[in-house]
Amino acid sequence: QVQLVESGGGLVQARGSLRLACEASGGAFRFTGMAWYRQAPGKQRELVAGITPLRTTNYADSVKGRFTITRDNAKNTVYLQMNSLQPEDTAVYYCNAGYSGTTMSPGNYWGQGTQVTVSS
Repeated sequence: QVQLVESGGGLVQARGSLRLACEASGGAFRFTGMAWYRQAPGKQRELVAGITPLRTTNYADSVKGRFTITRDNAKNTVYLQMNSLQPEDTAVYYCNAGYSGTTMSPGNYWGQGTQVTVSS
């Protein structure tokens, strides 16, 4: 089965940066769409950024220009570089495998989540 392990979360001040990583195993990574979702307290899960096997990307409006999603197929890893962080970015961030760049919908495989907390 597909397993996803996230890392890189933590506490950071506003205007700071973090890089999240998600290492995948158990699937054909290079042919799999990958994405980052987040869920803040009291809010629904939302798509933050997605990347297709051909590296087409999609971003939530709230993070455009600040976040960058990339993938390293040799390492079976997808990254989320987060710059200019804001308190509103505070959430648990989840890696997802099987994301569709056509429908902007998630696949069925999720990581355990990593907490990102941005202080003012």
